[in-house]
Amino acid sequence: MRELLFRWVARSSIAFLLFAAGDAWAFQGQAAPPQTEASELEELRRKVDVLAEEVEKQRSGEPEVEVTSDQARARGLGFSAASVYRKQRGVSIAGYGEMLYENFASADQAGRTRNQGTQLDFLRAVLYFGYRFNDKFLFNSEVELEHANEIWAEFAYVDYIAHPALTIRGGLLLVPMGLTNEFHEPNAFLGARRSETESRIIPSTWRENGFGVVGNAGKFSYRAYVINGMNAAGFSNDGLRGGRQRGSRARMSDPAFVGRLDATPVPGALVGGSFYFGGSDQDQFTLGGRPLDVKTTVGEVHAQIQMRGVDFRGLLARTGLDDVAELNAVRNLTGANAIAERMDGGYLQIGYNILSQSRYEAALTPFYRFEKFNTQKRPAAGFVANAAMDRKYNTAGLQFLPIQNVAVKADYQWIRNAAKTGLGQFNISLGYSF
Repeated sequence: MRELLFRWVARSSIAFLLFAAGDAWAFQGQAAPPQTEASELEELRRKVDVLAEEVEKQRSGEPEVEVTSDQARARGLGFSAASVYRKQRGVSIAGYGEMLYENFASADQAGRTRNQGTQLDFLRAVLYFGYRFNDKFLFNSEVELEHANEIWAEFAYVDYIAHPALTIRGGLLLVPMGLTNEFHEPNAFLGARRSETESRIIPSTWRENGFGVVGNAGKFSYRAYVINGMNAAGFSNDGLRGGRQRGSRARMSDPAFVGRLDATPVPGALVGGSFYFGGSDQDQFTLGGRPLDVKTTVGEVHAQIQMRGVDFRGLLARTGLDDVAELNAVRNLTGANAIAERMDGGYLQIGYNILSQSRYEAALTPFYRFEKFNTQKRPAAGFVANAAMDRKYNTAGLQFLPIQNVAVKADYQWIRNAAKTGLGQFNISLGYSF
């Protein structure tokens, strides 16, 4: 509407000029303007139309630069999160959201009655705000409202694009590990719930303060950051999630390094890995007068193929901790509650869009995911593993995308553990992105 109005005003102005010119010629008793004058007026009309289109683009915020899903991924961003990179200049707004219904089984795998019931949760409503200053500098952020009442900054950083293959980035950063932590928009992954391996072993969503470099060269892309390390005061027998500092008054006595390298041999295919190393004691713990050195390593390898209707994912991850027995002693963690020295996990997932060869925009994808992870894979010396932490998930379900921006998912998860207390659940989710 604004474009039509602007063009109408511009063309009306041209018409007025032509009318005035005609009157001037008539007043002087001369014939109509020569052909050269008419050509000049026609060229002026064409230039005003072009100018109207350019001004309207700037006013309406229409995308001006093509950024594909693979190009967004090379920057460590989901498709919507990369909205600011499609701008030549100015403000960008995008977002996503998810609502999740969970219905838990009435009995666990051993047949014991459980009364966990059902739950309906608006998991998150997210807005991406960005600003493109010029062709070199931009700001990008993600602000998230979780569970309808908790507000978090998921990331907020400034990019300096020094070269097409090199960007310098600083701020609150998503840690570049796995297939979910950076790419968590609901239409980007199968399943109503995210992978447990990428929640317990890789504690997604994981963000920390820091700076580093981002870039790509040919079929390869990379990210390397120096960030604040984790805080071992939050580690538990169920993983590292409590050790995330999330950018809030983060302790920085022990920094960390994280690096990632990916290869995209053909569009839609991705293979790569990442590595994290840093201290997590943050000068908080001593035992017998000796400061603890809770060095933390996380490594993972991953592969993904999304082409011709096929959606395949695979990931393996491992975490290692030092001075764990001492950390357990200082934190008074004993028995089943103790933190382990090693945590392992991985999954394989396959799905196929049965509408991929049709003329419809919609996608209907049945899928299956097998996942095995253990946050007590190797206990510290003198401790015994908690059998309930050795888990297997079998997830089968269906994803329907009536359009690419809306996802409806339903699945059932058969959950088992070595203590035989696993509880299955049925899930339905509604997600959107823009």
